[in-house]
Amino acid sequence: MEDKSKSIISSNSYAMSSGDGPNSYAQNSLFQREIIEAAKVIIDEEITNKLDIQKLSLATSEPFQIADLGCSCGPNTILATRNIVEAVELKFQTQGLISPEFQVFFNDQVSNDFNSLFASLPAGIKYYAAGVPGSFHDRLFPKASLHFVFSSCTLNWLSNVPKGVLDRTGPAWNKGRIHYTGAPKEVFEAYSDQFAMDMDSFLQARVKELAPGGLMALVIPAVPDVASHS
Repeated sequence: MEDKSKSIISSNSYAMSSGDGPNSYAQNSLFQREIIEAAKVIIDEEITNKLDIQKLSLATSEPFQIADLGCSCGPNTILATRNIVEAVELKFQTQGLISPEFQVFFNDQVSNDFNSLFASLPAGIKYYAAGVPGSFHDRLFPKASLHFVFSSCTLNWLSNVPKGVLDRTGPAWNKGRIHYTGAPKEVFEAYSDQFAMDMDSFLQARVKELAPGGLMALVIPAVPDVASHS
């Protein structure tokens, strides 16, 4: 068993607004949906060209396992996983192979509204669905168990507020504000350092969980490098 005492995750973890009311994530995530739609062509192409079915060596009864990390509770994750399943099905068919069964793992914070997510799953989906609560900055799945990992508009969320921006006596003190364009260089560096640590933790976990021959698609919002820092 791994030593969980070394976890970097803050106890103050927040999920997106639940339900389907006017202030919910489900009703206020059109931008994220458009990103998923725009990424579909690229993901389809990568699955067609780079998913190594032979190297995956799926047993006859073994499902193709997909994880959406940071799925939230709205319709976007349903769209994303449907796109992935259809692309993988097409890959198998073009190689003259019978498509496997599919298992999709929906992951988000423990406080995520999984009830709304599962209640919104359409009838006739082509996969078995399961929820996996927990932070994706830690291990979530057994070794080499995933064949496709997806995450969109989630890795921009940090595991912790950088300590430097909370230190009133330090150069990175940001007066209680989050990072913004034009922030002092020390603030930018504090957030950049935290992001680098989080990405390292995320990738170290996924390299253990992703099966040989599998793929991972990450969609990460960002700002141009030309953004100024005073």
